[in-house]
Amino acid sequence: MNPTLDAAYWNQRYEQQQTGWDIGSCSTPLATYFDQLTDKHIRILIPGCGNAYEAAYLLDKGFTNITLVDIAPLVTEKVKKQLATYGNAVRVLTADFFDMQEQFDLIVEQTFFCALNPDLRSSYVVKMHELLHPQGKLVGVLFNRHFEGGPPFGGSIALYDALFTVRFQLQTLAPCYNSIPPRSGSEVFIIARPL
Repeated sequence: MNPTLDAAYWNQRYEQQQTGWDIGSCSTPLATYFDQLTDKHIRILIPGCGNAYEAAYLLDKGFTNITLVDIAPLVTEKVKKQLATYGNAVRVLTADFFDMQEQFDLIVEQTFFCALNPDLRSSYVVKMHELLHPQGKLVGVLFNRHFEGGPPFGGSIALYDALFTVRFQLQTLAPCYNSIPPRSGSEVFIIARPL
């Protein structure tokens, strides 16, 4: 039986430091992708931001329009304090991703999909499509393996292909060549554009 993956559940995980997904820095595949972006003013969303290492990386590179959202107030309050020196370049929201109504040029996926109850996967794809500007991109790292229980909940290239192609054109869906050693061979990189 899956736990109820609500704010209380995730707050408890952070309180008890049960954060095995937290690698302590920006994921290498995402850093490599971010390094080739030239427009520092694009509107970026990072859902399920956790400790927001990807945001800190982007902010250090001069990006100016980043929105972070997480359902766990414990972590959003911490991130607000940590990133306060960046001023208006970053916005941290304590909210449910599925309630968001804005549009973004880039949405970054990093251990958010795998944290959601698998029953929400189709809703995730629909919401991502809704939140992306028609010319925008969903970019990120997904697990290419299965886990006992969950979260995290795993997946496969075949599953992602079937799930995302309903609303997205997949530009990239391939094994990561530059994962951190503990995740080598178990991650895929996705770049998807709305249909």
